Amino acid sequence: MIISVLLENKPGALMRVTGLLTQRGYNIESLTVAQTLDPGLSRMTISVDVDVKLRPLVIKQMTRLINVLQTTDLTDAPAVCREMVLLRVRAPMETRTAILKEAEIFGVRVVDSSVDGFALEATGDPEKLQEFIAIMGSYGDIEVTRSGMVAVSLEAKKLRLSPPNPKPAHEPAVMK
Repeated sequence: MIISVLLENKPGALMRVTGLLTQRGYNIESLTVAQTLDPGLSRMTISVDVDVKLRPLVIKQMTRLINVLQTTDLTDAPAVCREMVLLRVRAPMETRTAILKEAEIFGVRVVDSSVDGFALEATGDPEKLQEFIAIMGSYGDIEVTRSGMVAVSLEAKKLRLSPPNPKPAHEPAVMK
């Protein structure tokens, strides 16, 4: 399941969203979060394994969380989903040309080159990136860092934001 969450950029907001998933026993496979054009808002993209029947319930529960403005299930919706991989491959000189050819085929950018090998930057569909990583592993020792999934909906509907949920009523009263 790929979930897109728009939330207020406030302390504890990220913890509440991830806490909801972990309390229900779901393992978060990927999580990315960053500010939007509005510095008061952040967009989260979460990849998590949730049973198809329970997906609407998870979306509904997330939408009710404090600081959450919008929650969307992008799993089967029209959306663009991408991930970035930084890969360092240590390889002997005789395989360098082959590595560069593979990088070109996959549309991968060489971001650094040294006597030991290359640092490569790949962006794309997670399955395609996994294939590229496997191929690079055949050339020598590799070190891989993945960004996690980011996604954007392609639906033409206008964004409708719900007002943020108020703070819990159990906050201490202020003495006058």
